[in-house]
Amino acid sequence: MTFVDAIKTCLSKYADFNGRASLSEYWWFVLFIVAGGFAISFVSDLLGMLFSLATLVPSIATAARRLHDTDKSGWLQLIALIPVLGWIAVIYLLVQPAKEPNRFGMAPELTPFNSTN
Repeated sequence: MTFVDAIKTCLSKYADFNGRASLSEYWWFVLFIVAGGFAISFVSDLLGMLFSLATLVPSIATAARRLHDTDKSGWLQLIALIPVLGWIAVIYLLVQPAKEPNRFGMAPELTPFNSTN
């Protein structure tokens, strides 16, 4: 999945917590949020906060779908509320490869980041 495709997919599934998100889809979207947040914050702190607020729900939804791709519950994101160790644990869970077969639906398209070849 390309950078633009990942952004389109994640924003079109704004509050969709069902299904799966590939490794590349999730990390391209994270890159967009981080880079966009920094760039917009240079223009205005208020715009940066609005951007962060506008992308909060899609980032949580995409992370939930990413955890579903690893056959884990999206609720595991709540571990991130534990400072430092929770953040490390959630990042570890998000970088895991996809699990097949999976109870959360069909696998997203194979990409160089999560292909099983």
